[in-house]
Amino acid sequence: MTHWFHRNPLKATAPASFNLYGVSTTTATTKICNDLRNTRARLLELLTDATCNPDMMKNGTDGYFSLLQGFISPLDGTSQENKLRFILNFKWTDTLQGNVPSAQQDAVFELVSMAFDIALWYTKYASRLAGKEDITVDEAKDVHRCLKTAAGILTHLKGVHISRLITPPEKGRDLEARVIEACIIQCQAEAQEVTIARAIELKHNAGLISALSYETANLYQNADHVLSSLDAAYTAKWRKYLQLKQCFYTAYAYCYHGQVLLTADKCGEAIRSLQEAEKFYNKSDILCKEYGQTKGPGTTAKPSEHLFFRKLGSLIKNTLDKCQRENGFIYFQKVPPEAPQLELKANYGLVEPIPFEFPALSPLWTPETYAAFDISRGLKEEKAKPKQEDEVKPMKEPDIKPQKDTGCQIS
Repeated sequence: MTHWFHRNPLKATAPASFNLYGVSTTTATTKICNDLRNTRARLLELLTDATCNPDMMKNGTDGYFSLLQGFISPLDGTSQENKLRFILNFKWTDTLQGNVPSAQQDAVFELVSMAFDIALWYTKYASRLAGKEDITVDEAKDVHRCLKTAAGILTHLKGVHISRLITPPEKGRDLEARVIEACIIQCQAEAQEVTIARAIELKHNAGLISALSYETANLYQNADHVLSSLDAAYTAKWRKYLQLKQCFYTAYAYCYHGQVLLTADKCGEAIRSLQEAEKFYNKSDILCKEYGQTKGPGTTAKPSEHLFFRKLGSLIKNTLDKCQRENGFIYFQKVPPEAPQLELKANYGLVEPIPFEFPALSPLWTPETYAAFDISRGLKEEKAKPKQEDEVKPMKEPDIKPQKDTGCQIS
């Protein structure tokens, strides 16, 4: 398999002490505050732990989010806003904009920011697995599932929670609609790459592979279009990735469509389809080089040197040579001046996000415990917003080198 995916860096955050001195009035409220601090710190450790797996991540997220819900959900039997929602400041950086954080005194901001990072973790875990040279079927399924999980988390944030923020996300920030939408589409497209790899390995119908490739290319094009109105200073590298993947999978679509045409004895049209595949492949090669030269947040790599890229070039060349030989010996058909129109719809293999919901409220939260938080008694010093220019240290992500690609497929 050995796929390669671009990844933006994780969001970073300042520590959150949850020290509600004066407001926390009982041992039960103190325990909740201590558990919030500890589960948050543990979750942040998991985000950069190279040994963390999806089960560990789910346990960590459920533990923290079930406690954090007590600062967000109404717990006094009324429809009024939770009295604890706006009591603490939270600071988070944005994946594309360096180490200067955004700060909001809002527990919903903490909820969506942490969840965004969790979604990023699932994409990074999928990327590490997909880059292995000896990936198994079960691991390929994990890659597929993690990308759909990430898309589901982001879809849930976009549809339910981000609109609840008192301060709307600024242009180009992680929680802004265009950035979220581009991330969702990218997850779906990359999951479909796994489907395509499996379909090719199992020698499925060339028409299905062509249609899936075309749909995947369109997803990458859509994600690139979503980002086109944002500042190129921080989206240029990401957009180069989306553009090169769009060209790459358009080349795949034309290549396999050429095989379909050849099977239908339309050799002239098959040659033209393969020529178009060659054109898009060469364009993606140029974009690969431009990606490597473009400065900005995200992965540093030379995608044109990966075997998954080189193999397509060989496939296009060999298939085109075959079509030209057959046309010279058997068909003698004219090659049309225009490439065939790809109006393909895949009936199988299209990816939808896995629906996501935050965990239920922790049993530590009871009406009595909630009532024991007395916000009239203090935290006046906590209400001063931190300076926006204060930097937050970036997350120290595991330095995992790509494995040598021997060309092994999903076993």
